[in-house]
Amino acid sequence: MFTDSHTHLYLKEFNNDLDIVIQNALTKKVNRFLLPNIDADTVSPMLNLCQKDPTLFFPMIGLHPCSVANNFLKQLEKIHQYIGKFPFIGIGEIGIDLHWEKTYLEEQKEAFKIQIDWAKKYNLPIIIHSRNSLKVICEILIKEKSTQTTGIFHCFSGTYKEALEIINMGFYLGIGGVLTFKNSNLAEVIKKVDLNHLVLETDAPYLAPHPMRGKRNEPQFLPLIANQIAEIKNTSIEVVSKITNQNIDNLFFDQ
Repeated sequence: MFTDSHTHLYLKEFNNDLDIVIQNALTKKVNRFLLPNIDADTVSPMLNLCQKDPTLFFPMIGLHPCSVANNFLKQLEKIHQYIGKFPFIGIGEIGIDLHWEKTYLEEQKEAFKIQIDWAKKYNLPIIIHSRNSLKVICEILIKEKSTQTTGIFHCFSGTYKEALEIINMGFYLGIGGVLTFKNSNLAEVIKKVDLNHLVLETDAPYLAPHPMRGKRNEPQFLPLIANQIAEIKNTSIEVVSKITNQNIDNLFFDQ
């Protein structure tokens, strides 16, 4: 069995065939879906999905860095009101994104710090979105995090040195479709990283793995990523499934 540690199944891209998408994933033995939030507007559709089957879907709460703008404090206030009312398993997805623009860098930093404080207060792991911003994120984490703060660096695609830095801070690496891209160097990093530091993710509907690249991503493609890891590590896909699932249990469920 597999856990998709990062999927946005509640988005409009799945409105027309969500039941089929879920059934296809279950057929491929993907039977847990962890749902990071995006902004105040996505909380309700995410929770509505979770209420369909709480044994399959597990919500997180947070403000995505690409949704941070001048009104970020109001967004955070709206989002924070849900905490304690629903069984969120993590704070996310949060972080800093400097790929598209740097206009709201200071606001992103502040939003990130505030949500790290939520994680500390409610003893929840954090799911970090990091794009062209690892140095800034690590500086904030070192300054702001407490000893029990842990989580996942979502969609990791960095160097081995960066992987070690993240692991040494007590975080897992979220490995998704980027691993299968022909222009990716991630396989060389994964060779050197123990499976005990990895979790699987799709980021559906985004970042579909090869050979589905460019199409809508779905959780049913998760075994493609697991199989790639198994080949790189010279082990079986069953071992990859077992260890990455245990990592998820350690982080979210074995409290």
